[in-house]
Amino acid sequence: MSTDRRKFLKHLGTSVLLTSASLTSLAAKEENEVRILRAQKRVSPNDRIRIATIGMGIMGFNDTKAALTVPGVELVGVCDLYKGRLARAKEVYGNDLFTTMDHREILERKDIDAVIIATSDNWHSQIAIDAMHKGKAVYSEKPMVHLISQGLEEIRVQKETGRVFQVGSQRVSSIAYRKAKEMYEAGAIGKINSIEASFNRQSALGAWQYTIPSDGNIQNVDWARYQANASVKHDFDPNRFFRWRNYREYGTGVAGDLFVHLLSGIHFITGSKGPERIYSIGDLAYWKDGRNVPDVMSAVIHYGETKEHPAFQVTLRVNFISGEGDHGTTKIVGSEGVIDLGGEGESFTIRKNKMPVAPGIGGWDSLFTYTEAQQKALMDAYNKRYSQADQQTPSIPDITYRAPDDYNASNDHFANFMESVRTGKPVVEDAVFGFRAAAPCLACNDSYFQNKVIHWDAENMKIVG
Repeated sequence: MSTDRRKFLKHLGTSVLLTSASLTSLAAKEENEVRILRAQKRVSPNDRIRIATIGMGIMGFNDTKAALTVPGVELVGVCDLYKGRLARAKEVYGNDLFTTMDHREILERKDIDAVIIATSDNWHSQIAIDAMHKGKAVYSEKPMVHLISQGLEEIRVQKETGRVFQVGSQRVSSIAYRKAKEMYEAGAIGKINSIEASFNRQSALGAWQYTIPSDGNIQNVDWARYQANASVKHDFDPNRFFRWRNYREYGTGVAGDLFVHLLSGIHFITGSKGPERIYSIGDLAYWKDGRNVPDVMSAVIHYGETKEHPAFQVTLRVNFISGEGDHGTTKIVGSEGVIDLGGEGESFTIRKNKMPVAPGIGGWDSLFTYTEAQQKALMDAYNKRYSQADQQTPSIPDITYRAPDDYNASNDHFANFMESVRTGKPVVEDAVFGFRAAAPCLACNDSYFQNKVIHWDAENMKIVG
């Protein structure tokens, strides 16, 4: 037995909890083996990928960290509009790291193969388009666009240039989501009819009141470049720069930031291209700190019947002042069970409930309102027609799948991206998939601010009606 094989078998014993025999399949074990062995793969100098990160905020630093877990990936440069983050990048990655406040300097470098775009949402699309024209592979944080009107052009440029392009919503690469998709397609919960998905938070940081540095001033921030593409210019405001998610001019609110995670996972599991109708409501209930997006938002989204799936409805909710505390879930409900996915792609549970063959009689029923003779006749007929087994509700044990304790879906998402850069194989979340997940979420904002139902053509990716 090879050394790698021994390492895998040793690791497998503690990596996956499978509480139903239906999941203890060779396929599940092999999936983990491939992931582990891929991470241990030796990389030749010719296979090295040199990357740069544009936007070194929370996601920029975390994405860079995840990208560097992939063997053979080297960080060459970073870009940010705040000088302090460039200094921090050198502290973390060394003084030889190339730093700039102008993303175009990153794109002009011939020694950079791929860029991570982790800026405020309003710059995602333009930088991605510029990068693809410069021959760079692109990993774009979600949502890939700030406006629905940007999506088709970005898709066109990707197809025209042929550059590798992946959207950064890690659930699409999660081993738990892949296993949930397998179980869903196998009919584990019957015929799907509804989905409930939510993010609840109860903290200032969870509500995007991020720490602002004491030197976060106009001397250390390129404010003019930051709002260069904004239709309305504002005087320098550190809140608008360091807490950009709270402002429509630079971010996309809870819909574009968090709904898009939920829909990405939902579309991946169900194979859906998107919904038909979208309606949302919301409030600024608690965090009245100058933000112009709601902190509580709910959406009802209808998916029509297609060749990929039956008709179903989705309810999405984000609550930034939830008494439930920090909690997120996606519940895919079918006629015979529910897939309950928790966290960011580490686990799921299937709870099955199936009706007995017999329809039931007595209890909360009109039976007791009839005469005793009528009740007896009805009960005798019922028992004659249905056996005791037919009258019993089937008892089906829960199925639970849990990834390894140290598993990180973001690492796998970057591993998939880098493999596409090296080999040219299709990415796991391309521009079309990314836009089809993002656009309905941005339409939730349109619905909220315009107070109307948005009709969406998922096949052609455009608003209709």
